[in-house]
Amino acid sequence: MPALSQVMRWFKTLTTNEYLRRFKQEGWPRLAGKLWQRNYYEHIIRHPDALQKIRRYIAENPTKWAFDVENPARTTTVRDEILDIIEADTET
Repeated sequence: MPALSQVMRWFKTLTTNEYLRRFKQEGWPRLAGKLWQRNYYEHIIRHPDALQKIRRYIAENPTKWAFDVENPARTTTVRDEILDIIEADTET
């Protein structure tokens, strides 16, 4: 059985090659940055409460993108303290 790191490397390679193929053949837009971040975060979920927090984070996180300091299209000004509270609320 392959290690998780091997599976992730294969998945990233496969999807990157597919993007490049469609970029060339179908005119997909050029990405401003990289398609994938360098690493991934691996976490073993041991308790139902932790699973519920992670599920909530996954469901709610996209709604916070407009406020994220790393969002290049961010137009809303939000105090850093508020972002810290949001991040602390989603951490396990």
